[in-house]
Amino acid sequence: MQEQEIIQEKKFMKFYNKNYKLLLLIPLILLIFSLSYIGYFYSKNNDFINRDVSLTGGTTITIDTENQEINTEDLKEALSKEISDFTVRELSDFRSGKQKAVVIETPLDSSDLSYLKKILNNFLGYELTSENSSIESTGSTLGTAFYKQLQIAILISFILMALVVFIIFRTIAPSAAVVLSAFADIVMTLAMVNLLGIRVSSAGIIAFLMLIGYSVDTDIMLTTRLLKRHEKTNTKLKDAFKTGITMTFTSIIAISVALIITQSFSEVLKQIFTILLIGLGFDIFNTWITNASILKWYLEKKGRD
Repeated sequence: MQEQEIIQEKKFMKFYNKNYKLLLLIPLILLIFSLSYIGYFYSKNNDFINRDVSLTGGTTITIDTENQEINTEDLKEALSKEISDFTVRELSDFRSGKQKAVVIETPLDSSDLSYLKKILNNFLGYELTSENSSIESTGSTLGTAFYKQLQIAILISFILMALVVFIIFRTIAPSAAVVLSAFADIVMTLAMVNLLGIRVSSAGIIAFLMLIGYSVDTDIMLTTRLLKRHEKTNTKLKDAFKTGITMTFTSIIAISVALIITQSFSEVLKQIFTILLIGLGFDIFNTWITNASILKWYLEKKGRD
């Protein structure tokens, strides 16, 4: 059995050594597609993401349903007859699965609140009060300003990350490979989030900030091992892969469990964990194809294979 594994490993390494440069075409095509889709999305929506009311401004009404559950499909149908843009979601108890609340989000501002409450009162058959509901309104100016600040925060974080990477390795090609892999993670995740139709909240922007850190940790580990150790490149690459894939899968398992636990009662955590999971999936791809192949190519050019 062990001999068979060794033979399979040798076959794989032979294939990889022969085709690793060609493999770079796969992430390149995916990156071009992601950038193209983001460009198309921006031309259509005048924004890079589909923002929710926390970033555009609007009203969020949370209705307590512990005493009387609401049929969300009927609610959506009733709202669609009166307003064009809204989202409806349920909050449920994790253990019992019982509906605890229904959240309605709409870009309508506080001046239209009485109109929105009238629609809901007619549907529910009772009046919304501070005892059976809560209302939050965000001004469009405040939401837009907050969104711009978060965009600046992501840009500054990425630039600082790139500077730190270049300071650590002091070599253009390996440093650029780490930055390129992190950039590809962000771009591919953003494209997937848009494809899935996720309305990104301020929590979602924070998830992208966290993703920058998740993206570079395995890349830095891989680059450090390949540049610092004095062994054959394939040996260093194999050892780095074992460590890196363990790190990433540990994070994926932990985040998946957290997502399962929190998705029924916390939309904020659900969005953070969903974006991180998408990003970690792309990180495996970009670290072990994009970054690894560029580094192997670089070491071959330097005669250190």
